[in-house]
Amino acid sequence: MVDRSFTPWRIRQRLFGSSILRWLTLSVMAGTVAGLLTSGYSVALTELEKLFQYKAFGYTPAHAYDLFGLTRPWLVPLCTTLVGALTGLCIERFAPEAAEAGTDGTDAMIRAFHRNEGRIRPAAAVLRTVSSLLTMTAGGSAGKEGPVAFMGAGAASWLAQKRGLSAKDRRILLLAGAAGGLGAIFQAPLGGALTAVEVLYSDDFEAEALLPSVIASVTAYTVVTLFFGAKPVFDAPSMHLSSFLEIPFYLVLAGACALSAWFYVRGFFFTKYKIFAPLRARLGLPATTALGGLGAGLVGMAFPSLMGSSHTSLELAILGQLPALTLAALLLGKIVATSLTIGSGFSGGMFAPGLFVGAMTGGVVGQLGHSLRPDVVTQPGAFALVGMSAFFAAAANASIGPVVMVCEITQGYGLLAPLLLSSAIALMLSGKRCLYENQLHEKNQSPAHRGEAAMIALGALTVGQAYKPGGYVVLEQSTTLGALSDIIANTDTLTFAVRNAEGHLTSLLSLKDVRRVMFEDCLFPLVVVHDLARPLALLTPDQDLRQALAAFVDSGLSQLPVVDTNNPDRVLGMLRVEDLLAAQRVEPHV
Repeated sequence: MVDRSFTPWRIRQRLFGSSILRWLTLSVMAGTVAGLLTSGYSVALTELEKLFQYKAFGYTPAHAYDLFGLTRPWLVPLCTTLVGALTGLCIERFAPEAAEAGTDGTDAMIRAFHRNEGRIRPAAAVLRTVSSLLTMTAGGSAGKEGPVAFMGAGAASWLAQKRGLSAKDRRILLLAGAAGGLGAIFQAPLGGALTAVEVLYSDDFEAEALLPSVIASVTAYTVVTLFFGAKPVFDAPSMHLSSFLEIPFYLVLAGACALSAWFYVRGFFFTKYKIFAPLRARLGLPATTALGGLGAGLVGMAFPSLMGSSHTSLELAILGQLPALTLAALLLGKIVATSLTIGSGFSGGMFAPGLFVGAMTGGVVGQLGHSLRPDVVTQPGAFALVGMSAFFAAAANASIGPVVMVCEITQGYGLLAPLLLSSAIALMLSGKRCLYENQLHEKNQSPAHRGEAAMIALGALTVGQAYKPGGYVVLEQSTTLGALSDIIANTDTLTFAVRNAEGHLTSLLSLKDVRRVMFEDCLFPLVVVHDLARPLALLTPDQDLRQALAAFVDSGLSQLPVVDTNNPDRVLGMLRVEDLLAAQRVEPHV
């Protein structure tokens, strides 16, 4: 025999048959597509904003927070109203499921993971992408991370379906695609990956998807840097914790972020369900989104810096160049504008507006702290950065990803200690409220892990707790087919244990084995049980039900005898598959 251990054929088989290489390939593919889509999305959004906001509206970033700082302010509500009506019509006609998918694109991705086996319709991804571009171009308050995450997830879902992946693998690749979008749009590869696997649950995270998400996110980030370079998203100076005396101010910041997150989440859901839901029931989706667009446009007309993702004002807050009163006004205005935009049915992300609100909250605390103790709070802009992470931890029950993301966005870890402290305290103060409607508490509540939860429950129960004792018929090997017919007629047993002349159990007999000869009268005196029996499969009372389930699968039988642990020839009773299932009930929480 020729040893082929080191031939090219064997090497290729080992490499391409490897699960690690398979996931590496799939993750790189998902990240590459997410990076290309994100790059195209960013270019399209930038050019459209120049065309509409700067040229048509007359928006001047230098006067970002001035009232009516537009040359033609009346165009803003006009455009947002028209885009709202168009968005409502397109969603109603081409992707009606998008109207019930949740808060934003990220929430829709979470829903696809939990409820739709990782499947996203390409039409829904394209519609969300295009409509979000129009939303932010027209002046609606939204972020680009939600559509980009959904777009990356949609591309990964399509790839998974084309490759014929299982539901489990499709879900993992879906998260990898979403991580690629988040890592690319914020140029934060590790933060994007951690956020994607963390945002699914409030008290858990999707560990199996972490490595594919990191690979996809790094790949997407690399693709984006090829087009735009590796410069940070915000041009912020180097910041750090200057003194332990700053810690009390960061504790105040944590409380302020928890409070503003409460207003943000409650305000959004009040607007969505108490104002726009009744309007939608009466007027329809297009009219509702048009009214929401009108309201958001009026806010954007008064405060141009609240249009879109509000990048300019966010950067000014980080640089500490906005007074506390202006920061507070922008904070409240952003909550109102985002609730009107996304709450009425527009496409867009809630993550970036949340970062904006968090930065404004942190900016207010930083400016007030600086006015009280300028010798301690020397960099009020640092509180804006920390506020971004603390706010999102409180609003979305995701603390680690945003912390890392803020560090990557600013390309510095000098604020890591206050970031972790403020985010942890804000998360503790936030309670159970969450911005994302489809977020679950833990894995065992997700349909994606329902089978795992059932197996855990089975492992906690024993055969002794589930089997039916007594009343079990044991057959002799020499029993003829004729005598067996009489026995079968007087019992409901489907599987019989068989013993030999010495009283030892040797095999099993299933009715399936008897059925093919049962009505052959000529064979009644000739065929005996030993001729029809199959290999022995037994259970003991101390085995857990997970082992029992494996025995049922291996044997292909629906009933198995239970024998004494110390005397395997003594049958105690019988365990049926239905007894096993009845012994545990895993209630789905979806």
